[in-house]
Amino acid sequence: MNKVYYNADQINSYLLEIVRQMYKDNFHPKCIVGLSRGGLVPGVKLSHYLDIPFYALNKDESNLWLAEDALEGTEMLIVDDINDTGKTITELKKDWSDSHNDWNKIFNEGNVKFAVLINNEASNTQVNYTGFTINKLENPEWCVFPWEEWWNKI
Repeated sequence: MNKVYYNADQINSYLLEIVRQMYKDNFHPKCIVGLSRGGLVPGVKLSHYLDIPFYALNKDESNLWLAEDALEGTEMLIVDDINDTGKTITELKKDWSDSHNDWNKIFNEGNVKFAVLINNEASNTQVNYTGFTINKLENPEWCVFPWEEWWNKI
C-alpha cells in the first residue's frame, strides 16, 4: 500500500474546510471531542480556532460523562483524523447508544456531529464534515499525518 504524506498546510486547509461546512450547516458546537490518538491534534486546533472547550476521548475507555453534556442539549463535534473503514465511529455510536437510551435521538436531532480530516468515501460510515475525500477502493493508500513519523522529517 502506497503511503501518502500530508503536510501541516494541507491539514490546516482541511480544518478550515470543516469550519466552513459547519457554518454553512449552521452548526455551532459548544465543545470539541477529539478521539485518541488521531483526532487529538485536529480537535485541539479546532477548539482554539472556535474558542470552545476541548475534551479527549480514548475509544478504549468508557468516558461516557461526555454524553451527559449532549443529553442536556449541548452541541458537540467529535473529531478524528480519518474515516477509513468507519469502525471507530460506528463503535462509538453503538457504545453510547447502548449506555444511554436517548443517544439515537440525539444523533438524529443533530446535537452530535462528526468531522474528519480525510474521509474515505468507500467507508461504511458517513460523517457530517470532512476536509478532504479519498476513495481507497479505487486508490489504496495509507494516510500519514504530520504528527506521525515527524522524526523522519528532522
